Amino acid sequence: MSVFARSGQLIALLVLVLFTTHLHASGPLRIAAASDLRYALDDIVDLYRVANPDAAIEVIYGSSGKMTTQIINGAPYDLFFSADISFPERLKAEGLTSTEPSVYALGRIVIWSNTVNAADLTLEDLASDAISRIAIAQPAHAPYGLRAKEAMQSAGVWDAVQRKLVFGENIAHTAQMVESGAAQVGIIALSLARFPDLATHGHHLIDNALHNPLTQGYVVTKRGGDKPEAMAFAAFMATGQAHDIMTRYGFVMPE
Repeated sequence: MSVFARSGQLIALLVLVLFTTHLHASGPLRIAAASDLRYALDDIVDLYRVANPDAAIEVIYGSSGKMTTQIINGAPYDLFFSADISFPERLKAEGLTSTEPSVYALGRIVIWSNTVNAADLTLEDLASDAISRIAIAQPAHAPYGLRAKEAMQSAGVWDAVQRKLVFGENIAHTAQMVESGAAQVGIIALSLARFPDLATHGHHLIDNALHNPLTQGYVVTKRGGDKPEAMAFAAFMATGQAHDIMTRYGFVMPE
């Protein structure tokens, strides 16, 4: 093979590498987000697009624990908004982040139902024979489910409600279980209970002294470090406009 042929192959290879790198850096911004953010983050993304109409953003919602496992296994997420900062911290420890884990909000949990007046219920009432099915998110991988379990343990009703519990894959699925009638009441995120379709029914705000804080954190992944859009959206989450939306859905903003 001539020197010119080899040079041509090298140039073609270089062009391919540069083209692939460009695609990687300029592709859609993929956000993995805890399902308690389903409505608040949708509104924030809509607002972000007003100022950035060409932004290509895909948001996938799920349980924080499962999404952490997916990222460790190579899932192509650029930003991760977790319901518990311990999951972004785990990714940091694994060397899979481009930024330090940062707190973006504190969450709250509530008792909610569309068939009984949950505003009049307490955690102690969940042990009553009048309530037959209680939905919570799976504590093993959903922070909101773990905090629900902690609150019921603190209230002294965890053992009494064991036979009544049904588990959602994440907190949004848990709310859907109550809506559908698969459970009579549920312990869900305040951010979901504030969504207009659910807010037509009352809720009981659970004392946050009964459980560990829902300290919610985010991180830009190693993959997202190549995308200016990831840093730009992360910065937008810290603006007053984004904070106003988060507050409207019941999140407490960090100082």
